[in-house]
Amino acid sequence: MSKQINLPYDAEASTNQGNTKGFLGDYRGAIADYEQAIELNPDDADAHYHRGVAKESLGDHDGAIADYEWAIELKPDDADAYYGRGNAKFELGDYEGAIADYDRAIEIKLDNANAYYNRGNAKSKLGEHDGAIVDYDRAIELNPERAEAYTNRGIAKGRLGNYRGAIADFDRAIELNSEHAAAYTNRGVAKSGLGDHHGAIADYDRAIALNPEFADAYNNRGGAKSKLGGHDGAIADYDRAIAFDPEDADAYYNRGNAKRGQGDLRGAIADYDRTIELNPKDADAYTNRGNAKEGLGDLRGAIADYDRSIELNPNYAEAYFLRGFAKHKLGDYRGAEADYDRAIELNPEDADAYYNRGNAKSELGDYDSAIADYDRVIAIKPDDADAYNNRGNAKSKLGDHDGAIVDYSRVIELHPEFAGAYYSRGNAKSKLGDHDGAKADRKRAIELDPALKDR
Repeated sequence: MSKQINLPYDAEASTNQGNTKGFLGDYRGAIADYEQAIELNPDDADAHYHRGVAKESLGDHDGAIADYEWAIELKPDDADAYYGRGNAKFELGDYEGAIADYDRAIEIKLDNANAYYNRGNAKSKLGEHDGAIVDYDRAIELNPERAEAYTNRGIAKGRLGNYRGAIADFDRAIELNSEHAAAYTNRGVAKSGLGDHHGAIADYDRAIALNPEFADAYNNRGGAKSKLGGHDGAIADYDRAIAFDPEDADAYYNRGNAKRGQGDLRGAIADYDRTIELNPKDADAYTNRGNAKEGLGDLRGAIADYDRSIELNPNYAEAYFLRGFAKHKLGDYRGAEADYDRAIELNPEDADAYYNRGNAKSELGDYDSAIADYDRVIAIKPDDADAYNNRGNAKSKLGDHDGAIVDYSRVIELHPEFAGAYYSRGNAKSKLGDHDGAKADRKRAIELDPALKDR
């Protein structure tokens, strides 16, 4: 004799049975019950809402949104339905749409801590970190024991450069949940922001102990090790991060940087290639790949990468600077000068850009303008011996040998072993008829660098 199965006899009973199945994790079974409830009563807002929750749990965000919309149409003041639809939109990357739904959920239910928390998350995704912090503040006010709210507020503070405030939030999150691996990882990021890389590594170690497959913790620990000069250890961590998350573009990018730091330029390029494959709009990856290509002598390949980087970020000062340097090496001094102009426009305190532009102008015979650039370098970096040396060379080209001697003397004061400065000062003295002084300088130059004897 077969066992009799009791079926729900009305929509409410079907919904309740679906809720029980959903609570137990049987979302497909729950959906079947909600569908039966809706068939019995198409205007059952709760059945539509709960079916949306079940679909959301299965990753069917579009299906969930459709059900939440039915629920809202049937019950326009249902804060939970707006909140649920906001969550589904968030998962689909529609952060503005999610915020609009969280706004409505909060309007209906002012003490909805979850809606404030998730609205803060959506604002953070849009880079609105100040607004996110305000929402996290309110979420914490309503629920002071929620560790994740402190963690996410800390992340937002860190992105605004408030590392000490961020650490205070991560401390509180860890106090509330000592096994909150994300709080340790993000506290490590904040410590690195303050230059405490050893402290950061300790936090990443703890996060990894709690979650041995935490790719972000390995990636960030690798970054801290790189900052301390430990490229081998960093690469091992990036390897682990990639093993756990093969689609982590940042881990490939960081491993490429570490390989470049070791001089493994071909290995670095391979990692930047993979970064770009995963994230074709990563301007930094193009810039660093270009730098690695330049190191291998592939100047035109480097310029192509700098071009793409600038296309992605027209205000990327470093990319203009590096492209200018590559053009300079190819003898395209006017092209180099134009790129240095743009780099300086974007970063008026970039001494290296002034210095290199001065060099390009010197190559073009524009010594007065070159001197003006070296003047600017020296104003920014008063102890830059190369700027004094090159300014001395430009002055010599213009016949200002007295001025050149002053600059070469300053070079020697800064670097007493700078053979070229002695040799050039000797030449300037010779031009002024100080043959004894010239002879003494040349003698000292050859003592420091015997190769100068043949010049």
